[in-house]
Amino acid sequence: MIRLALNSADGPSDFLSEFYISFWIPTAVLTAALVIKLPTIIRLWRDPLLRAVGGLLLLACGVFVFCSPSTIALVNRLVGVPNISAPWCYSLLTAFCGSCLLLIIAWRNGLSDRSATTRRAMRRVVAVYSGVIVALWVLFALADAPVERLRDLDTYYATTPFMREEILLYLLAHAVACLITSRLIWNWARTGLLDAWLRWGLRLLGVGYVLNLIFDASKLAAVTARWSGRDLDWLSTDLAPPVAAVSAILIAVGFILPHAGQYLHDRWRVRLAHRELRPLYQLLRNTSGDGVPFVLRATPELRLTRRETFIRDVLLPLARHLDTGLGARSYDAALALGHPPERARALAAAVSILDAIDGRARHPERAETSDGPDTTHLLQEIGAVSRAFRHPDEIEAVRARAAAPAESVAVHD
Repeated sequence: MIRLALNSADGPSDFLSEFYISFWIPTAVLTAALVIKLPTIIRLWRDPLLRAVGGLLLLACGVFVFCSPSTIALVNRLVGVPNISAPWCYSLLTAFCGSCLLLIIAWRNGLSDRSATTRRAMRRVVAVYSGVIVALWVLFALADAPVERLRDLDTYYATTPFMREEILLYLLAHAVACLITSRLIWNWARTGLLDAWLRWGLRLLGVGYVLNLIFDASKLAAVTARWSGRDLDWLSTDLAPPVAAVSAILIAVGFILPHAGQYLHDRWRVRLAHRELRPLYQLLRNTSGDGVPFVLRATPELRLTRRETFIRDVLLPLARHLDTGLGARSYDAALALGHPPERARALAAAVSILDAIDGRARHPERAETSDGPDTTHLLQEIGAVSRAFRHPDEIEAVRARAAAPAESVAVHD
């Protein structure tokens, strides 16, 4: 996932130049992914898997920041060595590849997996990619690369001793890491014990790493073409960069989707539950003359809990006025009107609550002298009862049928 080249070369690359994607777009997406993950990483800092995700996203951001032509020129000028950015960018990319492999191994096997095979695989990854980074710097020190190249270094120095080996080494290390990571991801995504958010995140990661392989193939084709005297530089300078940018965006989204998707789903579920309780809450608030105080900085979960608590607190004393006979007749009436059992219970409870409110207004002394029926089921189903209050016409139909004399109902049927 590196772009060291993008120029306006003539030839087959003319139409590809129209698909230019700025370095800062994938950088922004990767930074957003890191920011989304950061609160969880800080809160659960002892979780090594979360730290690994944070480190990987930070490395990915570093790759795109330091591999932009403007940053390459700045680093070269500050250090005073032409093309010193090359081994630095290659090292960042190699470290990112190794981190991807380590993360997928740990993520797929789980942190509880301390088997010798898993530990041995992780040690090999660390040893191999650390060795590659050291070799990159050694090869650069041995090479002669005096001409600064900001955009086409890979193809410009493709035939230069030691630089040739360095370029080939980083591309092969990147390709091997992407190939193994892609295979592990797709094998994992095909297993059945995954939630939808994780499965889609893995699919995006898989596509992102496949695009990385296209990036490697483009670079390698352009470099090897130089060895035979042919010019396929456009593959490196015009095709590879947008492929790498799209790959980075997909990988960033793939990492944040399982977390962000589940988070947004939970938030939506809480807000939906809070909204569903509004009809019943409004009715009981008007009846009691009180309500839940609004707190600007309260979380959605806290607002839902307060609304649920208020509804149950008002229903408990109101239960002394519930007419169990009316509730049973209302349930039968709702079934007779064609409602399914669950809906019929909610409508019957709504009729009973309206009758209890009227009964308390007529006989307030019952609040102190009567215990009332069991309200366990009613208190557990406040969401369904509240939804029933969104259809007052259905409640009135059930109420009218339940209040009709048994004889007239039988004749009507």
